[in-house]
Amino acid sequence: MTAGSNYSVRDEIRDYWSMRAESFDLSPGHEIFSETERSAWHRLIRKHLGAGEGRRALDLACGTGVVSHLMHDLGYAVTGLDWSEAMLDKARAKSKTRGSSIRFLMRDAEATGEDEASYDVIVTRHLVWTLVDPAAAFAHWFKLLKPGGRVLIVDGDFVTQTWFRKLRRWVDAAVSRFRPATPDPRGDFRTQYQSIMSQIYFREGARAPEVVRLLEGAGFAPVIVDTSLGEIHRAQGRNMPMAQFLDRATQHRYAICAVRPE
Repeated sequence: MTAGSNYSVRDEIRDYWSMRAESFDLSPGHEIFSETERSAWHRLIRKHLGAGEGRRALDLACGTGVVSHLMHDLGYAVTGLDWSEAMLDKARAKSKTRGSSIRFLMRDAEATGEDEASYDVIVTRHLVWTLVDPAAAFAHWFKLLKPGGRVLIVDGDFVTQTWFRKLRRWVDAAVSRFRPATPDPRGDFRTQYQSIMSQIYFREGARAPEVVRLLEGAGFAPVIVDTSLGEIHRAQGRNMPMAQFLDRATQHRYAICAVRPE
């Protein structure tokens, strides 16, 4: 990767997730590893967006197509957009294996190039916290929806230090005094991640009240915050180490459903 004078934070985000594509589906919380979790996701989607019944759905920052396939399961006509061709290669291969009819396109979630009033619903998972200009993105998404359309945002504040992270850092610091330092295999990822975080809007954490404020500013009403995601998190926790589960469980995660008024 060579960063020239025209290399933007959006390019950096694209390259970061392209590097992550090869191992993305190996992680609980990214791919789905049980029917229990899949069913929990289906219930969350139906709760806020209803059944598909052929309605058009746009999955923004679709990655390897995990949420796109959840929407497809429920009968939506799905288009998945992602900024990373490496992610889309995985998504298209998965779609071919499963025989799904999902359309995957390489596009920027903040400027999709899609027609206005062309979608019934928009869904995003773990995208909003990385947005460079969320106010502009939400205004764009508002225009993509038909009157009465809905956007479902599944995201969280992954930056604010929780009590568990503070405890873990204290323990790691104490243990490190008695063992030799070892290189962090995630070093390259961490360096680029930190560079990206210094440049995005939610560098202090994507807290739900601020996301709601920006959605309302774009014209969405009502905007509903749902924090009852325990069923999904418990299902994910069965496939991850306890420390990782506790880290995620203590973060402030949420689903936000926002409606474009009729």
